[in-house]
Amino acid sequence: MLKAIIRTLRPRQWFKNGFIFAALVFDRQLTHLNAFLACLAGFFIFCMLAGSIYIINDIADIEADRQHPKKKNRPIASGQLSIRNAMVTALVLTLLWVSFSYWLSPWFTLICLGYFILNILYSKWLKHIPLLDVMVIASDFVIRVAAGVTLIQVERFSPWLYVCTTLLALYIGFGKRRAELTLLAENAGGHRKVLDGYSIPFLDQLITIVSSCTIIAYSFYSFTAPNLPDNHTMMLTIPFVLYGIFRYMYLINVKKEGGAPEELVLSDRPLQLSIGLWGLSVIAVFYFNL
Repeated sequence: MLKAIIRTLRPRQWFKNGFIFAALVFDRQLTHLNAFLACLAGFFIFCMLAGSIYIINDIADIEADRQHPKKKNRPIASGQLSIRNAMVTALVLTLLWVSFSYWLSPWFTLICLGYFILNILYSKWLKHIPLLDVMVIASDFVIRVAAGVTLIQVERFSPWLYVCTTLLALYIGFGKRRAELTLLAENAGGHRKVLDGYSIPFLDQLITIVSSCTIIAYSFYSFTAPNLPDNHTMMLTIPFVLYGIFRYMYLINVKKEGGAPEELVLSDRPLQLSIGLWGLSVIAVFYFNL
């Protein structure tokens, strides 16, 4: 049962909670121990928060998941984890993240509650509304960034990063919907109702728009944000962003992947390399004054 619970908590998706560290890194406080520990605690709290939501979603989607070629193997859908045990686990996790988040910061607790309520609404209604479903998914990433801002004393964090995060999340979200349409073909609507509101050409247009806007927004950030070096070396990180966006587009269009973006990040070596080099270059610019 423990293995089934861990699988239901989706540990492979916990890396998305790393967006909590955005304010820490881009405000040049990565070397501040207290700030780092606060964000680390926030990261684990968000993992508990996300885990409780995953369980609630899996309970709500149990019948649809049983008809899905991949999701039917999830512990709750396959019967490896009973609904009763899943509900108890979700309740315990909820009590834990509420308690720990309030101990960390009341503002952080409010953001966590907002995230929880939004995702419950998403599970119940919003995921069935085309466009709005992906916008909610994108807002989850922005909320993570905002949560990280409440954990430290921010001095130089640029609002441009909220824009870049939103656009990047929309890009990934629309790519995920495209991959699902490709995988499920004519049965897509039967597995996920919202897919009836999308088509491949429509999603390709949306992906083109948000990917272009992401590149433009990040480029503007790299030479206009107030906390960047005066020699504009942050612009040297743009090629890694370009390659990462192009690589993801290649995977969803040519390789017909992308239904689970977290799996691509954890398995595709070129994508990992571009993200890793981007991260190292950002650290080099911010903390070694290149």
